Amino acid sequence: MTLATLKDVLQPALSGGYAVAGVVTLGWEDMRAFVAAAEDAKCPVILQAGPGCRAHTPLPILGKMFRHLAEEASVPVVAHLDHGYTFEECQEALDSGFTSLMYDGSRKPFAQNVEETARIAEMAHNAGISCEGEIGFVGYSGGEDSKGTDPDEAADFAAQTGIDAMAISVGNTHLQQDQSGAGLDEARIRAIMEKTDVPLVIHGGSGVPAAQRQHLAKTTNICKFNIGTELRMAFGSALREAVNSDPDRFDRVSILKETHDPVMQVARRVVTNLRGL
Repeated sequence: MTLATLKDVLQPALSGGYAVAGVVTLGWEDMRAFVAAAEDAKCPVILQAGPGCRAHTPLPILGKMFRHLAEEASVPVVAHLDHGYTFEECQEALDSGFTSLMYDGSRKPFAQNVEETARIAEMAHNAGISCEGEIGFVGYSGGEDSKGTDPDEAADFAAQTGIDAMAISVGNTHLQQDQSGAGLDEARIRAIMEKTDVPLVIHGGSGVPAAQRQHLAKTTNICKFNIGTELRMAFGSALREAVNSDPDRFDRVSILKETHDPVMQVARRVVTNLRGL
């Protein structure tokens, strides 16, 4: 069994100069391909259940799916709740077998974010699992604007909450479909690093150029890049090709099987890039 906590995989990444992929899952087909990619690359992987995934599949089911894949895997696999918004949701994830909770209080005032994240971190640590928090706000492509992370606030947030990993806003944006932007603000990242040594997390990693992801994984305290859109696009492309290849085919299992190899190949490229391989 290689079920791991977030701390289990991020602390070696911090000392080893690499990052681990937090892959955003939506169903059995993609999460299975992600673990297969990690095994092939001999790299750890963080399976993430975000709000969209949870709206489709209940947390107790997702916990069983994640843990089954971890138990069969030869590499460390983290069962991670991504963007938990309430104490009750985080408690349900813990009860469902998740090994890492990300509480997102980034839209709330600083003091409230600290208080609520610290409560989730205490609950997680008492159960022997990990907690990620977010300071600053990472916006959405075509939606809410980002609010950059203040280095002093980041240091206070990390110290007061006791989190194992800290998501920061440094030019990253959720749901970006290409990597044509300016990339991340490396000066702000290094300013945050001067104030705290907690492992850092980049949400919206799909919009960060692969070369910069690798560079920052090697040279900064960024130990986790969340990758969702990039992998969903690969899945969608493979699914369209499978459906269109035979208009008379209707069996969903035979169609979905054809997404495995293309998604696995893209996921393998992601996890090895962050490892510098």
